Amino acid sequence: MKKLLSLTMMAVVTSAFAGGYRVSLQGQKQLAMGHTGVGVVNSAEVLFFNPAGAVYLKDRFSASIGANALFARTKYQSMENNLRNSTSNTGTPFSAYIAYKATDWLSVGLAAYTPYGSAVEWDKDWDGAHLVNNIDLEAIYIQPIVSVKVSDQFSVGGGPIFVTGSVNFNRNVGRSVTDEMGNKTDVTIDESGVTAWGWSAGFMFNPAKTVRLGVNYRSEITMKARDGQATFHDVPAYLADSPTSAQDIQLGNTTFNANLPLPAELTAGISVQLTDKWLVAFDYNRAFWNVYDALVVDFKHTSTSQVPQSYNPRNYKDASTYRVGTQFKPNDKFSFRAGWYFDESPVQRGYFAPETPRNDSMGFTGGLTYMITNKLGVDVSFLYLHFKEIDASYDHYVEDGNPNISFGGTYKNVVFSPGIGLSYSF
Repeated sequence: MKKLLSLTMMAVVTSAFAGGYRVSLQGQKQLAMGHTGVGVVNSAEVLFFNPAGAVYLKDRFSASIGANALFARTKYQSMENNLRNSTSNTGTPFSAYIAYKATDWLSVGLAAYTPYGSAVEWDKDWDGAHLVNNIDLEAIYIQPIVSVKVSDQFSVGGGPIFVTGSVNFNRNVGRSVTDEMGNKTDVTIDESGVTAWGWSAGFMFNPAKTVRLGVNYRSEITMKARDGQATFHDVPAYLADSPTSAQDIQLGNTTFNANLPLPAELTAGISVQLTDKWLVAFDYNRAFWNVYDALVVDFKHTSTSQVPQSYNPRNYKDASTYRVGTQFKPNDKFSFRAGWYFDESPVQRGYFAPETPRNDSMGFTGGLTYMITNKLGVDVSFLYLHFKEIDASYDHYVEDGNPNISFGGTYKNVVFSPGIGLSYSF
């Protein structure tokens, strides 16, 4: 049994890192416009969407801050086995941007935002507990930027990105492993303060007074967890005892190392000022999710732990997002916005795991700005994210020497997110 359990443990931890989904909530104004923005200069939010545009901001100082309440619900059902479960989770992604125009041709700024995260909590010991009980994954980006106007028609911008993140994840070690009291054996991994560096760069081209074109690239960033804590609970005595041979396994608390790649992204877009009051924008985004081919977690072997290396295939594919948005500004007090986008899932057939149960989705957005004064405005946004119902499975779980144990069913997802922020400039 010990030898066979080592195969089951091959995927215990890696799913915590596989596909913490992209959270597209990086600014209230631009979110309300379908999260377009690479060719838009609306506020300090341009620091995220395309830092090259910061030099075209009208005011010397611009700042935007905001936060969203993210409500997600997922329902799982297997008609074949008459199984049902659901999970409801909340999150609070935020963004903050400050831009300063040092000269007519040079702007600098600082951005902080949360583009990646995942929070899912299923019932403990549910039918898919051998894949996940709960997960909480966070990544915060901090980015200083420089924006240079080469001419009135062309600018460049970019800067380094510092990322700090954390992960807490729990799952059962197998479908039938219990202690002497019948409690399912599970493991929790926990690591915080994981840091890494990347970069972002873009350009903006204004071929006409009413047209802006933009391109922005954000590099792949690899988060390297080192000496994280792996804690096992409800371990049966025969797995807690010292191994009797080199092929046996012992489940003792230990540390682990793992790498988490956050994918590179390339975004291109255009905005057109149709009239003095009406603006439309379109963005195309390509996320290079193929970096999730497979993930490896190395456990430290000690005198009390012989947990093997964990290998978990994901085989993610690159995915595209298509965005369109509009802004109508009838007067100096109000601006109204609306948008839509289609977001492809990076998850391929046979790799759909319940720790990040996402498939193709459509986002419907709206919002407005009310100017309290000519310098201070309140921004409000709303996102409704509709996921297509899907029959899907994860077919690569390993147990008792079989590497292709399948877990699947029908998933229904829905997400909605109201947001509020403040914009200030002078």
